[in-house]
Amino acid sequence: MVLWELEFLLISRISIINPILNPFVMKKNIIRKHCIYVFMSLLAVMSLKGSAQNNQSSIPRDTIMQAAFEIIKSTPFCALVTVDSTGQPQVRTMNPFPMGDEISIWFATSRNSRKVTEIKRNPKVSVYFADHVQAKGYVNITGTAVIIDDKELLVKMKREYWENIPDWQNIFVLIRITPKTMDVINYNRGITGDPGTNRAATIVF
Repeated sequence: MVLWELEFLLISRISIINPILNPFVMKKNIIRKHCIYVFMSLLAVMSLKGSAQNNQSSIPRDTIMQAAFEIIKSTPFCALVTVDSTGQPQVRTMNPFPMGDEISIWFATSRNSRKVTEIKRNPKVSVYFADHVQAKGYVNITGTAVIIDDKELLVKMKREYWENIPDWQNIFVLIRITPKTMDVINYNRGITGDPGTNRAATIVF
């Protein structure tokens, strides 16, 4: 047997024993390691997802309320959503009265406005607060609205800029929203959507 034949035989035998020198075994090991890596990664993601969901669902009510007030009180305008006679949602920008220590929303509007007609027909509404410039989060409140035509109360709640509106006492009526549910996202406080459904943290009143 010549020298090069001996060397070839030796390398072949070693390659059977040593996977590093055997391309087939090496490829098989790479595939096996890749599968193990993918499997472990999936387990890690599922573990994190479950942990996030548990953390999201265990946020204290008071923390969610504080996060909501933070968004609401820093947002001077909001969207009021009503439903028209055809069942179509109608949205408009509103300037609510400053909120106190409870989630109670008040507006003033013209007694002849479309929103008044829609609320009288269907009192179910949504109110949406968000600052999209700074992306702090949002608050969406669903509830029922009632029209309050009370001049004495209207005068007590008068806003400064109404002085420039002739006969405002006879033009305006009040709208009061009684909340039923409240969805809250507040990135500064770490209150984000559920990782599985993107559902916001919710309070039921």
